[in-house]
Amino acid sequence: MKTVESPPREAIATPPVQAPPPAGDRRRRRLADQVRAYGFLLGGLVCFALFSWYPAIRAVVIAFQKYTPGSEPEWVGTANFTRVWHDPEFSAAWRNTLTFTLLALLIGFAIPFVMALVLNELRHARAFFRVVVYLPVMIPPVVSALLWKWFYDPGAGLANEVLRFVHLPTSNWSNGADTALVSLVIVATWANLGGTVLIYLAALQSIPGELYEAAELDGANLLQRVRHVTVPQTRFVILMLMLLQIIATMQVFTEPFVITGGGPENATVTVLYLIYKYAFLYNDFGGACALSVMLLVLLGAFSAVYLRLTRSGEGDPG
Repeated sequence: MKTVESPPREAIATPPVQAPPPAGDRRRRRLADQVRAYGFLLGGLVCFALFSWYPAIRAVVIAFQKYTPGSEPEWVGTANFTRVWHDPEFSAAWRNTLTFTLLALLIGFAIPFVMALVLNELRHARAFFRVVVYLPVMIPPVVSALLWKWFYDPGAGLANEVLRFVHLPTSNWSNGADTALVSLVIVATWANLGGTVLIYLAALQSIPGELYEAAELDGANLLQRVRHVTVPQTRFVILMLMLLQIIATMQVFTEPFVITGGGPENATVTVLYLIYKYAFLYNDFGGACALSVMLLVLLGAFSAVYLRLTRSGEGDPG
C-alpha cells in the first residue's frame, strides 16, 4: 500500500496577516463614530429645547410682563405675582392641592405596594392579574374621568345604586363640598395604580431569594420578612416613587377639570386648574405664568430638599 507523503510545512499556504489600519484611519473612524453619536444626541437636545426648555424660559419671562396674544408685551415687574397672591381663589387652590397630595399619599401610596406583594406571591394566573391591574393605565385620562363622573352621579350613578342595594346611606360624592376632593383622590389612585404596581413588582422580583430563605430559617413571619427584607431592599424605589407621586399630585388637573369643574364652592380648585382659568378664561397669561413660576419654585425646592435628605440617609449605618 502506497503511503501519501504529507507536503512540507513550507508548502502549506498560510493566510496573510493583515496589518492594523494606519493610525490616521483609526482616528477618522473614531471621529466618524463620535460625529454620528453627537448627531443623534443633537436631535434629542433640539426637541427638548423647542418643547421643554424654551416654553419654560418663556413662561418665566411672561410672568414679569403684561402679555396678551397679539399685543406688545409690557414689563410690569412683580405686579402679576402680587395680583395672583391677593386672589381669593389663590389660597383655596393651594389648600386643595396640598390636601389632595396628602390624601393621595395616605390612600394611594401603600395600596400599590401591597398589591405588588400579593401579585409577587401568586403562583397561578399571574400574567392575567398583571394585565387587569394595568388596564386602567391604558384608558385615556379624560375617558376615565368621564366614567367616574357617571359613577359618582348622585341620582343614577353606580356608586349610590350599590349603596342602596346593600341598604347603606348614599353620598353626594363629587357633588358634595365635603366629599368631592376625596372622590377625586380615589379616581387618581385608580387611574395611576397599574404603573406603580408594575414598578414595585419589578423591584420585588430583583430581591435575591436567599434573603427570604435566611429570614425564614431565623423564624421570621410574613410581616417581619416584609419589614426587614422587602422594604430595605426596595427602599430606593419607594423613595423615588414617593417623590414622583408628590410632584404628580401637586399638578393634578384632569380630574377637577372633567369631573367637578373646580366646584362645588371651589372645593376642588387646584393650582393647575387655577392656572388654566387665568390663561384661557381670564385671558391673563401674565398671571398664569406667575402662578406657574410659584409652583415651579416650590416643587424644585421640595425636590432638592427631599433628594438631599434621602441621599444623606443612605449613608447611615443600619
